[in-house]
Amino acid sequence: MNAIDPRPVYTRATEQAAALIGTVRPDQLDGPTPCAEFDVRALLGHMVGGTRRHAVIGEGGDGLAVPAFTDGVKDDGWPAAYEEVRSRILRAWAGDDRMEAPVRVPWGEVPGRAALSGFVMELVTHTWDLSEALGHPLELDQELAEFALVTARRVLPTPDRDERTPFAAARTAPEGADHYGRLAAWLGREPLSRA
Repeated sequence: MNAIDPRPVYTRATEQAAALIGTVRPDQLDGPTPCAEFDVRALLGHMVGGTRRHAVIGEGGDGLAVPAFTDGVKDDGWPAAYEEVRSRILRAWAGDDRMEAPVRVPWGEVPGRAALSGFVMELVTHTWDLSEALGHPLELDQELAEFALVTARRVLPTPDRDERTPFAAARTAPEGADHYGRLAAWLGREPLSRA
């Protein structure tokens, strides 16, 4: 997997996230998500803030000094806020030199290629979280979830997780689950109840 260039996959993941964020209505912002600690507004704040943090890492800066959340965005301003950081991150990681350069991320110092693969995993997972919260208004790209699942199994190889890991213990995926269902289960997510 180290030979795979994650930039095209990450670009597609940002396009998918942007399209989904564009469907969010203001009346949905206080709704629940599969991340129990986030409502839709907080999840969007994390998607925007996390992308900004990852852009700073790609620019060679100290991304860990950048908050992983953003707030103060107007209810109808999330698409523009995400588009701004999306453009920034794609520029930051465009150079081939960024793939091998060591970068510091929350899980240690790794080559840029490994960092960006981890960012794909995070973005695709949060895109599923948002899609689940919104009732799946768009069909999600299964290839992105497959890439994210391979990364997740590599960086979180055991199903049991401790409190330092930002993902819950793995669950068993439902029979017949697609790549998103298997990714969500591996990262401890449960679909929202739609009773």
